[in-house]
Amino acid sequence: MIIDAHLHVWDPSRAPYPWLTDALHPIDRTLLLDDIAGELEGAGVDRVVLVQAADNAADTEVMRAEAARHPDRVAGIVAWLPLDDPAALEAALPDVAADPIIVGIRNLIHDREPGWLAGDRQDASLALLEEAGLSLDFVTASPDALAEIPALLERHPGLRVVIDHLGKPPIGGAPEERSAWRHLLATAAANPLVHAKLSGLYPAVGDMRTWNVDDIRPFVDDAAAIFGADRLLYGSDWPIAELAGGHRRVHEALLEILDGWSPAERAAVLSASATAFYGLAPAPAGGAPDDTDDTPDDLPTSERTTA
Repeated sequence: MIIDAHLHVWDPSRAPYPWLTDALHPIDRTLLLDDIAGELEGAGVDRVVLVQAADNAADTEVMRAEAARHPDRVAGIVAWLPLDDPAALEAALPDVAADPIIVGIRNLIHDREPGWLAGDRQDASLALLEEAGLSLDFVTASPDALAEIPALLERHPGLRVVIDHLGKPPIGGAPEERSAWRHLLATAAANPLVHAKLSGLYPAVGDMRTWNVDDIRPFVDDAAAIFGADRLLYGSDWPIAELAGGHRRVHEALLEILDGWSPAERAAVLSASATAFYGLAPAPAGGAPDDTDDTPDDLPTSERTTA
């Protein structure tokens, strides 16, 4: 069993994505599960967690529609709720709580000013998420934001947090940058409710395609030493992965690194950790997903983004 715990879909005709400009061509278009179905089948990926890609409710509805179309494929949704509007968030919670496919919440906090999550309105919203048992996906533009996590969890000791993309480690950077990132990650991981995703591991600067397995292996090894396999989740970060060489390249690189791990550790990263963290329900009866293979040709790269 492989669960991809970080995969996006988007449809600009149904939801606004302000960051999805033509600078990100060729992924600046509608991309849904049918577009990656063949790659998922070839990679042996059984189920996916769809992750928020825009700070609006329409994006969540795009994901909900995909989950309804592909119930065997979609294990969960990390949706959007307005963290800066606790009254609106509280009003929306009953609908979210009634939908078992929604397993967590994310905002594009890496596009906000540093410390945004510590604001009074955001803090009140996080208390509501904590009470509702919803997890928070923590997305960063740089490792510096990881310093916010310990204080956040002091205020909300029951909130489960998963760090997207290992907090953007400095792949291709200097040794002292790696040391600083590792320290911040370890400090955040001191709280056992904090997990992290092996996803989005591309060079911190320059061309996103200029990496190889040995470039990312040390950062995965660091994460394993810090978290242990049972707090690490595999994620492809598709379609952003297309800007870093493609889904297959990213997937096979992570599998190559995990090949040296024990069977129990591999099983944890590839499915068990995601199942436990997000509280994913078992797959519906009826066998393997029946998605059609409408996968696009391998897509070239363009500019950098974080999703």
